Order: sequence, then structure tokens, then C-alpha cells
Amino acid sequence: MSSRLPPILALATLAIAACSDGAPAGSGTAPNPAAATSTSVTPGTERLEGIARRLAKALKDPEFRSRLYTRLQASSYPEGKIHLQRSFSRANREDLRAIARQNRETEDQADSAISKARALEVYLPVPAHRAAWTGDERLLVATADKDGDIPVAYDLNGGRHLLDPTRAPQTPVLAVVPVETDFDHPVIPFAQSCPPDIPGCGGTGGSGGSGQNGGGSNVLTIPGLYMTKAHFNDDFEGWLKGSPELEIHIMGQKGRTDSLTRYQCAGEHQPASYYWDGGTDWSGEVLLFSQAEIDAYHSAHPGETFRIVAMEDDDTSCEMKVDQNRWAEFVASFGPLYRDITGATDTGSVKKYLAAGKSLRKLLSALASWIKTNDDLIGNAIEDKVVGEYHSGFNWILRADNNVTNGWVSLIIR
Repeated sequence: MSSRLPPILALATLAIAACSDGAPAGSGTAPNPAAATSTSVTPGTERLEGIARRLAKALKDPEFRSRLYTRLQASSYPEGKIHLQRSFSRANREDLRAIARQNRETEDQADSAISKARALEVYLPVPAHRAAWTGDERLLVATADKDGDIPVAYDLNGGRHLLDPTRAPQTPVLAVVPVETDFDHPVIPFAQSCPPDIPGCGGTGGSGGSGQNGGGSNVLTIPGLYMTKAHFNDDFEGWLKGSPELEIHIMGQKGRTDSLTRYQCAGEHQPASYYWDGGTDWSGEVLLFSQAEIDAYHSAHPGETFRIVAMEDDDTSCEMKVDQNRWAEFVASFGPLYRDITGATDTGSVKKYLAAGKSLRKLLSALASWIKTNDDLIGNAIEDKVVGEYHSGFNWILRADNNVTNGWVSLIIR
């Protein structure tokens, strides 16, 4: 997601007051010790509080809590997510009745509050919380409008708490946040979608770890552009928003226009050689752009380079969701500093290698109107000798807004 707390605010919220009229059920204490007060809850988060409070109080009902636990466990979506409105609408009268009863309101009032709210998803974003929570009362229900906003949480008695946006509490947290998942298309886990007869399909490793061979092993060694190492200075995802989905996008000229569009992507839901579930420090081998794709691109766009862009994408796998203005600011913040030598191309010689080149296409092709949130633009890969920044074992630097370095990668042509 695109919103990040300024460092001074992040430090100030490390000891946010537990503004509460009741401790989390079964915990005996508020989630954060009271040490300071803060009124920095965003208006967007304030508008979502009513839904979080209703759900928290409804979860005091053991039968309602058991049904929700079962539904989360059975979810076919990443991280066990469910769609709030689809789960607690009038079509599910039993749960709607429980929400109304526990909140001392009519079913019409409960239904109106839920149906009129923006589309929301419900899940336990912290893996340790998903493993620990078994449907008991030790639970908080938290909400925040954007990544980095101060989460507001409610315990099952209706007590209100402000949580640290940089660190999850020990008490399991159920998130009620704006929808980022495509609930019309369940994601098939890669391990299930991987044909058994394709070598290199699979691999191990994941986000946050060393991710050794976290892409496919690519034993077929398809000719093309590969990434063999990656380092990111952050995972670019707050804990309330779940696991980061890091991706590498290949962007190039769209037709004969002055705009860019995506040509290929490496990510955790991509097939075979393009599968990559890397973390903040990763090594392995993942294909980014095959030689056949590179040749086809150069044939259709003579003299054009392509951009290599790292992103954190929670919305839909390998679909770039970035506002036009956001992209323009991103490119403009570092492009002129390097005379627009912010693209890449293979040399075309017998002994090919990846070389820097001018990227004159600075616009982004029109995007779908249903964009829910801006994806995090981690960085545009620029060759280290162009940037003048060097890291042993790496050769391309990820530069972002204000020319900040967000990481570095090793790219080779095989």
C-alpha cells in the first residue's frame, strides 16, 4: 500500500495510550501500556470504527464466534480472508441477528450500517495470530483506512484501544479493512497450480526470510533476463495489512503511444519460471523477461528500452494499480537526475548482457476504474554505474521518490 507513517510519527506512536473502557477479554491488560495520548486517527479510520465495534461486540456470542472461526478457516482466499458484506448480509440472517442483538439495535440498523460501509474484508493478518487463535474470546477487532494509519481496535466488551501501527500486539487481532482482494476470483495456491511434469515449478522460501531459491529453480534455463539476488530496505507493508506481496514488473511502450504498459511480471502467483515469493533478502533464480519476449518487444518497438519496476501489490496479483499522478511523480522524482537513463535493454551482441538506456516513455497506460488502493512503488531499477551506488554482488539499484534507494538487485542475461 502507498501510505507510510513519517518516522517522527512512527516513533511517537510506539507508546500510544490504550484509550479503552475495557481490556481485551481474557488478556487482563490493554494491548499497549498507557504512556502517551494521541489523536492522530485519520478520518477514514474513524468512519470504519462503527463496523469494527459491531463485529467485536458480536464476537462475544460464542456461537457467532464459532461460525466466524469456521468461515475463516474454510476461506479459499489468501491469508484466510472473507468479504464482510457478503458474509453478514440479510442473506445470512443468523449472523445478522447476532450482530444486532449484541449491539442492542434492530436488524435493519445493523444491515444498513454494514451494507452502506465501503467494501471491507476480514482476516487475521499476522501469521502467529492465525496459528494461535482457536475461536476463543482473547481477540481484538481492529481497523485502519490505509497502511500506516494508527489502527483502532475494539475488544469483545466494546472497549476502544489505539494500537502501534509498526508492531502487532500479542493479543490476536482480527482486521476489518478496505477490500484489497479480488473476491470474484479465488487464488489457486501455486503449489496446487504447478504441473508435476514441469521442472523448476515450485521452489521454497518466502517473504521476509532469506528465500533461498524462492523462485522456481528454472532447471530448463529458458534464455532471458533473470534476477538472482534481491535486497529490500523494507517489506513495504504494515502488519494490519498482512503479508507483503513483492513483485517485479517489466514495463514497456504501449503500441505506438507515449505510454507504458506491463509486459511481464514475476510474483508469488505466477506460473513456473516467473514464480517468485522472495523476501526482503533473497537469492535464487527467477525469470523476469524471456529472450523470446525481449526479441518480440524490440521487433515491435525498435530502439525502445523497458523499465524494471519493483512493487508491493496486495490488490490483484501482478496487476499494477497505480494512479496516473502517482506514477508521474514517481518517475519525475529521479528521471531527470540521470538524464532519463532509467531503462534497460540487452546489448544485442553475441555475448549479451543487460545495459542501461534512456527511457523516454513516462506516462502510464489507462487503468481500470475500480482501483481500490495504490500499490507501493518500491523502486525503478537503474544500473549501479549510472546511479554511482555499488553493493557487492548486486548491479542494479532500486530508486524511488525523492531519489531514495529502497533496495538493490542482481540482474543477468542468460
